[in-house]
Amino acid sequence: MAGGGFTTDAVGNERADQYKGRVTPYVIIACIVAAIGGSLFGYDVGISGGVTSMDDFLEQFFPEVYMQKKHAHENNYCKYDSQSLAAFTSSLYIAGLIASLVASPVTRKYGRRISIIIGGVSFLIGSIMNASAMNLTMLILGRVMLGIGIGFGNQAIPLYLSEMAPTHLRGGLNMMFQVATTLGIFSANMVNFGTQNIRPWGWRLSLGLAGVPALLMMIGGIFLPDTPNSLIERGLKDKGRKLLEKIRGTSDVDAEFEDMVDAMLFQSMGFGGHASLYSSALTGGVLACSTFLSIATVDRLGRRVLLISGGLQMIVCQIIVAIILGLKLGENQPLSRGYSIMVVIVICLFVVAFGWSWGPLGWTIPSEIFPLEIRSAGQSITVAVNLLFTFIIAQAFLGLLCALKFGIFLFFASWIVIMTVFVMLFLPETKGIPIEEMAFMWKKHWFWKLILPEHDL
Repeated sequence: MAGGGFTTDAVGNERADQYKGRVTPYVIIACIVAAIGGSLFGYDVGISGGVTSMDDFLEQFFPEVYMQKKHAHENNYCKYDSQSLAAFTSSLYIAGLIASLVASPVTRKYGRRISIIIGGVSFLIGSIMNASAMNLTMLILGRVMLGIGIGFGNQAIPLYLSEMAPTHLRGGLNMMFQVATTLGIFSANMVNFGTQNIRPWGWRLSLGLAGVPALLMMIGGIFLPDTPNSLIERGLKDKGRKLLEKIRGTSDVDAEFEDMVDAMLFQSMGFGGHASLYSSALTGGVLACSTFLSIATVDRLGRRVLLISGGLQMIVCQIIVAIILGLKLGENQPLSRGYSIMVVIVICLFVVAFGWSWGPLGWTIPSEIFPLEIRSAGQSITVAVNLLFTFIIAQAFLGLLCALKFGIFLFFASWIVIMTVFVMLFLPETKGIPIEEMAFMWKKHWFWKLILPEHDL
């Protein structure tokens, strides 16, 4: 923002009320196909957690973890404490982080569609490598290819959805990405549940089926058009206008087209076990269902209401789980059935809150607040930061769990407090604001208007 990032002069006057058009079948189909990419991330999140609890998988690649798991007297908090297992999980996220930064210039120069195709191809290769892996090296290389696919997909798809969607439904249609993510998690949990007894190669089937959404994403990307914004950004104004007329179902697109063209002024300015599988399946289903609550309310209630209410519920749930585990779970004794059920219920409430708030909106808001000139770069930073902290958490979680025990839930609750307070103070409401007129939003906010250069006020 400071230094001319969000200048009001760049978009001229507010003219959102002049936007014409409707939700055409063309937009819906394109958004559905693009959102399939979200299922890649979701499927991997769900599948990796389940596979790493399968005995056949652990025995072949992580025998030390397998032995720890089999010892009944092993500390409940430390039985999965293994740096090699953490590396298997986190290698995807560091690869995705790097790939998302590489994806930014690709997405900007060649279009959103190309990055979607690259993401699908990389993820397909990674799923094949993982399913056929005979040693840990090949397994981790497969995870790296999955990470590259996720980096490209997560960078391009939210942009694609935001730019294709009409302003008044942008939040809901953009959340197709999160819906696909949660359905991917749920599908992965169901696959794990079904393959756990297929021995000794059930884990290979679980990992290999990741190629299905990757193939759909790759094929869909081949037939998808690029977005009007991307075409205009690359100097193809006539093609951009024709596509805009097609996806809006009307030739009266002057106001929206002019906003897109005006945004290019920025260029001249230089800018374990069955229990864990049961729990995963349950929470995956809850997450998928709760995301639809967000789709139904995000364009009516707004982003801030969902983020704040979801954050508060997540904080309460984390504290409750910490209290239950702190009082009732010993280092070498499991929870009673009653308290186990209570923990699952509270975790489901946490997942519900995440599913209608921070889960989908963490992708939606960054994809809509940046001006066209830096939108691709901004989304890359979003994906990179997301994957960086996912990598850090994946690498450190098992060690933190062993060290902090039940306190780990209080640790994460404190971060959610910071997140929620930040939204209360610094996040403007983006509901109903055209994607090319976001500069006016920053101008009106109590804090960010102080940061904007003086000539823009």
